[in-house]
Amino acid sequence: MPIPTDRYVHALLQSLRHAGVRHIVITSGSRNTPITVAVTAPASPFRTWLHLDERSAAYFALGLARQIGEPVAVVCTSGTAAANFLPAAVEARLSRVPLIFLTADRPPEARDIGAAQTVNQVGLFGSHVKWAVDMPPADEGAARELERYARVTATRAAAVALEAPRGPVHLNMPFREPLVEAEATPPVILDGPLVAHPAEVAPSADVVAHLVKVCTGRRGLIVCGPESAGLPAAAIAALAHALDWPVVADPLSGLRAGPHDCSNVIDCADLIVRVPEMLRAVPEVVLRFGAAPTSKPFNQWLAGQPGVHRILVEEGGVATAGWRDPDLQGDEVVPATPSALCETLAAILPSGAAAPSGWAALWRSANAAAREAMRESIAAFDDTFEGQAVLDLRAALPSGSTLVAGNSMPVRDIDSFFFNTESDIRIVGTRGASGIDGVTSTAVGASAAGDGPVALLIGDLSFLHDVNGLWPTHRYGLNLTIVLVNNEGGGIFSFLPQRQAVPDRFDTWWGTPHGVDLKHAVALHHGHHAVLDAGDQYEVIAGALARPGLDVLELRTKRDRNVAQHGIVWARAIEAVRGALAAHA
Repeated sequence: MPIPTDRYVHALLQSLRHAGVRHIVITSGSRNTPITVAVTAPASPFRTWLHLDERSAAYFALGLARQIGEPVAVVCTSGTAAANFLPAAVEARLSRVPLIFLTADRPPEARDIGAAQTVNQVGLFGSHVKWAVDMPPADEGAARELERYARVTATRAAAVALEAPRGPVHLNMPFREPLVEAEATPPVILDGPLVAHPAEVAPSADVVAHLVKVCTGRRGLIVCGPESAGLPAAAIAALAHALDWPVVADPLSGLRAGPHDCSNVIDCADLIVRVPEMLRAVPEVVLRFGAAPTSKPFNQWLAGQPGVHRILVEEGGVATAGWRDPDLQGDEVVPATPSALCETLAAILPSGAAAPSGWAALWRSANAAAREAMRESIAAFDDTFEGQAVLDLRAALPSGSTLVAGNSMPVRDIDSFFFNTESDIRIVGTRGASGIDGVTSTAVGASAAGDGPVALLIGDLSFLHDVNGLWPTHRYGLNLTIVLVNNEGGGIFSFLPQRQAVPDRFDTWWGTPHGVDLKHAVALHHGHHAVLDAGDQYEVIAGALARPGLDVLELRTKRDRNVAQHGIVWARAIEAVRGALAAHA
């Protein structure tokens, strides 16, 4: 007769599969044996992935879950293995990615008595998960009841992970020995699939009528920030057209790339708001979707404008979605699904709803001048420039591909230099907590979805932080192109006040030169390494994207030169924007 643990685990896993979980990431260990045995069986319905490092495994699951839009489960043994899931739990919670953490644990009687590999895993992730359950151990005397409990809990876990706003959940699973049974376990007969239907958050008629009144005939701005699940680009573009409002689009919003109407999409807001004359372009109303944009200059510019009516759209409502208003200046929070709100508003706006004549054209003119000036400035450099890597990636990535933005300087350069394109390129990044850890693993997880080329733009410190994350690329034959910006340290700090404040200590403690020859890390994981040259950068990137396997293309730059180049590009673009605004007066 099979041990109760086997049937209990089978009941939970079958219910996860019925709830839509297709992928499970496994890290090696003993206490999680009942789960590993079940999901790796020949008849298992799951696609399983092995990883050697729990921290990297959790980020791999995060990248995969975001790419496919489904919950991914990740499994570990007891002890500090579970604690290594915490960074990814933090990121998944803040960036709204559905994950299911299955942490094996020692039974309750082994807790808090000094037993080996036993820590307090109950509530281990605290507020960084949406829901957490300490599952009861298997009990032969209550086997049927526990199978039903597992069925309900697994179904609920997947539903909570997917419910807006999406995020991680944690099932802590204590197991007693024996952990495995020699005989095969007969199939568990459940009561049938339990279905938890998703809730649609539709705006009420009163809210819609109010928004029509607030927006009609006003100088408005639609702001689209990062959103892991992506924003409804076509619906937002249609609303912007109806209102004749500019759309300030963060690169991680999904609005800068694709077949939708980009005529009102502003891709140089980070630059143009640095021009004092843009005070002529202060909106009366802001309608924001997604999180706050990456651009600090834009956020500060908008926060410094009094009298702007700010409306924040939050799918799921304020009780569950959290409060994404870092400047504490929101006037209204509208709980609604962005697509439903945009489509409803666009359909009922009166014929005279558009902004005053010339409003959107002013933003478009400033944006076009900035874009053209930046392109010309970059083309004039005869040495390598970190921003050129963004232009080359934009040109080389085919439709249907994904660009993963590393944190620190890479995502800011993507914000500055990834201009609108009709090519259907998805741009994603770990902007929930915005850490440099786990970025490579997240990109590897995205490549595991197998739905098109994946490229990663990352800095050297972030790359070194997560070298273990490359391991699955060779194991599973994954395709990933990494453009690795190596400026021998933390390049972003050279733009910050610390550089002038403590010049005698700056390079050691902020610049942090590492002296590592990065090609050896690539060779360790059977990848191809090349150094990019300014003369053939695009061709090398395009070639790497076209071939299978891991390619790491190293762009070697100097921090001081990079600061100077950015300054040249910004100065010329600011002058161009001033000229465009003067001509538009």
